[in-house]
Amino acid sequence: MPKYLPILEWGRSYRADAFANDLVAAIIVTIMLIPQSLAYALLAGLPPQIGLYASMLPLVAYALFGTSRTLAVGPVAVLSLMTAAAAGKVAAQGTPEYVAAALLLAFLSGAILVLLGLFRLGFLANFLSHPVISGFITASGLIIAASQLKHLLGVGGGGYNLIEIARSLYSQLGDVNVSTLIIGVTSLAFLFWVRKGLKPLLERLGFESRWAGMVARTGPVAVVIAGIAVVSGFQLDQHGVRIVGTIPVGLPEFALPPMDFDLWQALLGSAVLLSVLGFVESVSVAQTLAAKRRQRIDPDQELIGLGAANLAAGVSSGYPVTGGFARSAVNFDAGAETPAAGALTAIGIGLAALFLTPYLYFLPQAVLAATIIVAVSTLMDFSAIRRAWVYSKHDFAAMSATILATLLVGVELGVTTGVVLSILLHLYNTSRPHFAIVGQVPGTQHFRNIERHDVVTSDCALTIRVDESLYFANAWFLEDTVYGLIAQRPGLQHLVLMCPAVNHIDTSGLESLEAINQRLRDAGVTLHLSEVKGPVMDRLKRTHFLKHLTGQVFLHQYEAMQALDSHCAEQAVDS
Repeated sequence: MPKYLPILEWGRSYRADAFANDLVAAIIVTIMLIPQSLAYALLAGLPPQIGLYASMLPLVAYALFGTSRTLAVGPVAVLSLMTAAAAGKVAAQGTPEYVAAALLLAFLSGAILVLLGLFRLGFLANFLSHPVISGFITASGLIIAASQLKHLLGVGGGGYNLIEIARSLYSQLGDVNVSTLIIGVTSLAFLFWVRKGLKPLLERLGFESRWAGMVARTGPVAVVIAGIAVVSGFQLDQHGVRIVGTIPVGLPEFALPPMDFDLWQALLGSAVLLSVLGFVESVSVAQTLAAKRRQRIDPDQELIGLGAANLAAGVSSGYPVTGGFARSAVNFDAGAETPAAGALTAIGIGLAALFLTPYLYFLPQAVLAATIIVAVSTLMDFSAIRRAWVYSKHDFAAMSATILATLLVGVELGVTTGVVLSILLHLYNTSRPHFAIVGQVPGTQHFRNIERHDVVTSDCALTIRVDESLYFANAWFLEDTVYGLIAQRPGLQHLVLMCPAVNHIDTSGLESLEAINQRLRDAGVTLHLSEVKGPVMDRLKRTHFLKHLTGQVFLHQYEAMQALDSHCAEQAVDS
């Protein structure tokens, strides 16, 4: 049971001092999470209280099933944007149907993640390459920031890609509300200063670096309080400044999402993307923080933990959640020792929903928009584009395609484009594997590429080093390469395929080896293998290939060349 309920493991040794540390961390994360939850719900096009609801029961569910001691689960910017895009396809924002779609997305995502975890399919997330993820997050950050400009300007607008947002904003520039603009720009400037300048200032005043950093992260709370005070004091809501308004007091209602088959079918594809992206972000954060304390996480159990959190969101009026880096870092720095810190944070959010929401009536939407823009500014890594260009043109192509598709079309097509292009580029690269004709480095037992090193070769025996596993996509290429090299060497008697980098040979690869063996036999050339890995050799032994192999399988390339050079020398004497 502890495998599927990690709380049974860490709960046995839970101590009072650990509870005290978890409680301190929970208080700090709660202070940070209240404005974030409201802001991300706004980004998702949902009522603000749903952001609070998504920060309650999901945190308790993760505390029960998750393996990370410090991961803080809740709404995040990218998933909020994807939720808005997915729910917007089936309903209009502000309608009950839109809210129901967001709840169903969380429930579907949770179910998918739990199934992936139970069947140990976490490896599927590997199909999202780092350049694709980096490009998608950068482009999403730009879209998120652009989508919040309407709240800073006090105008309407919408859109799920950069073109739609820009067109909408341009058409309403004449309706800008000056008071809203002042509040938004001031909040934005203050939050950027807090992020960069408050910590050094507090350190100069004598604060410890750890506490100075945590205080600096609570800057959004100060902006929220100031914004409420300014709007209520000057009654700016009567002069066009848009406010959050009434937030229902109380805890979320518990109910299953709508059992509408057509709606489930319409949202299933989006739920899959949400699940995979949420898991990739969450597990990367969890692994980073676990490594700092020499702890470990179980990725497959993390799928179950994150799935349970999303299922909890789906039945408690929330929307999709995942582990966020900023709040997890705060949780870690504040000294959280166990997932109980998340459960205590949920209690704090619940108390806020019961007692603080009436005081948020005058909170200007411009302040929440500024909070979102500052939060996503750290997501955008433009230097990664240059690094990809310098290191790998294929990765650069996948990253660029992801960015352009996300910006110009939308988030779902953007990440799908990146994944598909990455797979196609991988197939292209491995379909034309690197190979090298190798020779012996004089005075050693090492063999290297004849184009890079001064080596000794033989006219009688040729060695080709294959630097890729053999499978259906490159099987024909290997045959064509071998036949081309043989045609150029009429005096060749032996060919050695050196296989130190061949980790797998599928059925197509095996058939190619059989065809090469047969055609070389007809041409009077003997085929040998060297340095075949154990698992590959085990599979070959289960076939008839080794019985029909015209040559031998050598353990080392040096052993192969000693035997073949001796054989070639004997042939030369006989002739």
